Amino acid sequence: MLQSKAWASFEADKRIGGFSQQTLKAYLLQSLLLIDYFKDVEMELLDTNQLKEYLAIPGKHLNRPVLHIVSAL
Repeated sequence: MLQSKAWASFEADKRIGGFSQQTLKAYLLQSLLLIDYFKDVEMELLDTNQLKEYLAIPGKHLNRPVLHIVSAL
């Protein structure tokens, strides 16, 4: 599944779950940054090492809660 399609599914799920608009906007921003870095590739093609690379280099702009969530992978 393309990252952009995964985002749409994730957003719908969280919206149904009652997440606030502000939280969804924050998640969207993080998703767009990830898509910009890897391009809109199939998610199955990404592995943990690639995500760690993303966090180590351009991930400097990510906020701490996001870093904790993704580094737990």
